[in-house]
Amino acid sequence: MPSRQLPFPVFDADNHMYETQEALTKFLPDNRKHVIDYVQVRNRTKIVVRGQISEYIPNPTFEVVARPGAQEEYFRNGSGGKSFREVMGEPMKSIAAFREPGARLEVMNELGLDHALMFPTLASLIEERMKDDPDLVHDVIHALNRWMHETWTFNYENRIFATPVITLPIVDRALEELEWCLARGARTVLVRPAPVPGYRGSRSPGLPEFDPFWQACVDAGIPVSMHASDSGYAEQLKPWEGGTEYLPFRPSAFRMMAIGHRPIEDTLSAMVCHGAFSRNPDLRVLSIENGADWVPNLIHGFESVYKKMPQEFSEHPVDAFKRCTYITPFWEDNFVDIAKQMGTDRVVFGSDWPHPEGMGDPISFVDELAGLSDEDQAKIMGGNMLQLFKIGQTAAA
Repeated sequence: MPSRQLPFPVFDADNHMYETQEALTKFLPDNRKHVIDYVQVRNRTKIVVRGQISEYIPNPTFEVVARPGAQEEYFRNGSGGKSFREVMGEPMKSIAAFREPGARLEVMNELGLDHALMFPTLASLIEERMKDDPDLVHDVIHALNRWMHETWTFNYENRIFATPVITLPIVDRALEELEWCLARGARTVLVRPAPVPGYRGSRSPGLPEFDPFWQACVDAGIPVSMHASDSGYAEQLKPWEGGTEYLPFRPSAFRMMAIGHRPIEDTLSAMVCHGAFSRNPDLRVLSIENGADWVPNLIHGFESVYKKMPQEFSEHPVDAFKRCTYITPFWEDNFVDIAKQMGTDRVVFGSDWPHPEGMGDPISFVDELAGLSDEDQAKIMGGNMLQLFKIGQTAAA
């Protein structure tokens, strides 16, 4: 039974699957075989990307994982001097609910979740490690999407919405991938919050060359999800700390201070300052697992730059940002203040279940909304997502 009986539907905007080992390999075309491999290193399975062992995910098979919400106390009260391994606690073997939708629905019923966006976990290592070869990125992303559709579908009983990935380097291929996903029931797509790689270097996703893709999402009536990922910012750390790749499970104090939420801030700034949100005013972007404590500074920055150079904008940048963006604050953020600043119709709830940095009991998130009205709580916990996804009736969990 759920820990709370809520008088409104609950739509969790941030759930995760744990991919199986074949997720990135089963549907690779013949000319891309062995771009992704798995090898044994001291009796541990490691993923190999283009001949290089990656430590991005310490256990890429996900056969043994940290328990859901294992780090909740850490994010609430700090580590108390414990090591990262101590904070993570005892691991567990993966269960069916992490791997396939039927079992996941049963757990969602137990947790009191009516609907959920279902994001891949391993997928976030792909684009950054292949960014010098855009055609390769498109091929591997399509292989992943084929596996995801076969395993989860993109709309399971109108309750679980798996999010296929779209990479943007070659716009025509991005449009083809979008069409393929839409034809199979996709209700949102996942775009990495990062500069778009290309054969002649990277560029902003807010530039006019990407408008056909953003407009296609508008025409399809779907929001775009921008989930925290490996956005390439490890390159900014190398002069300070060295290293070869972004390692999310080996945090450092300097990385937390220097980078923080820069990828999502920079991406949304680019969408506003380079005009994508104004040229495509009906585009809706979900910022997922990026928190919200950066929002006040971003809004302040928009106000400052607009005051100095209003001629650079066709509308006030704060208006464009608030119209087009939905925010999922972390429960440890100053939630009520963020909701009031963005407007409660632009804030949604995401638990990150079953990841260790998420919540073990997702609907307990409602406790953080005690300073808001019942109507606003209902909007944040599910109503805004139901409206965005055009779901009229919810399942009776």
